[in-house]
Amino acid sequence: MIKGLTVVKPVGSAAAWERLSSLFGELGFEPGRGWDDGAGKGSAFLAPLGNVEFVTGRPPAVPELLVECTQIEIVHGVVKRWLAAEELGSRLSDVVETHWKSRMFTVDLSDANPSTSSVVDPTSQKRDVGHPLPGLVFGFWEREDVLAGVPIAVEGDLSAAGMRFGIVTARWNAVITDRLLQGSLDGILRSGGRREDIDIVRVPGAWEVPAAARMMADLRDTDGKRKYDAIITLGCLLRGETAHYEAIYNEAARGIGQSQQETGVPHAFGVLTCETLEQALNRAGVKAGNKGFEAAVAAIEMVSIARKIGHVAAGEHEGSGVAAGRAAQADVDRAVEGGN
Repeated sequence: MIKGLTVVKPVGSAAAWERLSSLFGELGFEPGRGWDDGAGKGSAFLAPLGNVEFVTGRPPAVPELLVECTQIEIVHGVVKRWLAAEELGSRLSDVVETHWKSRMFTVDLSDANPSTSSVVDPTSQKRDVGHPLPGLVFGFWEREDVLAGVPIAVEGDLSAAGMRFGIVTARWNAVITDRLLQGSLDGILRSGGRREDIDIVRVPGAWEVPAAARMMADLRDTDGKRKYDAIITLGCLLRGETAHYEAIYNEAARGIGQSQQETGVPHAFGVLTCETLEQALNRAGVKAGNKGFEAAVAAIEMVSIARKIGHVAAGEHEGSGVAAGRAAQADVDRAVEGGN
């Protein structure tokens, strides 16, 4: 039933409101819905997670408002540059270790005089009460263990070492598909893959891509293992004056997806569907990145995930999914190094 939590903090002046809003924007908070009723106005800033903490006994020597972050040195630098731009003087503490297994710094945004304003010492057991508006003193903190509180998950790595890839590319609209192919090769080789572990098959057009992808996915070595760890499919369809475009695209997408589901071999989808040649060129490395490169990276990650899931499911490593996945990838990397 609980949907969210809002903490409302009064600000002393319109100028202070503008400054505070600009700081939170610089820090990357997602802007929420604001309001202005003539008598007052408010700005909302959204964070992915939040909680309310009630304390009994001696309160901790921290500000009332704490913002958890990662890469705290970068956040500290953003705040420092903002304070300098606003000419607010020295209101920023250093990043220090706390007694509660974290690192933290504070910034004083109260209406205190910059020359006399103080900051909270997060290592102190004494509570600072020298701020006229203590609600405008913020603390930014980072856990020592950055994975603490993070849901356990298996995630893929981006190392292509020891992986074998089959690439199916259409000749139709070759001015585009050749660029996509170069992007895919670049993505694999930059990630540690070897050129001899990549096979390329050219087909007439996007319609033929699924059939060739299925043929490659079904191939096995003499020892019975699948020849390719992943298939990368590349093509380019440009909308014309008839429904031919929709028919080809739908069947190409369906066929590639079906091949992936039935074989269990990851298939990366790099078939462009664009309105104009200019759009296609932009997505083949001109302005909007190279979708062939992106497809290769997705293929690498999916192979890594498949290997980790296989090790976790087999119970070959104890511990969390993350730990097991890392151990599994380490085994794979050692095997690759030993075979080269």
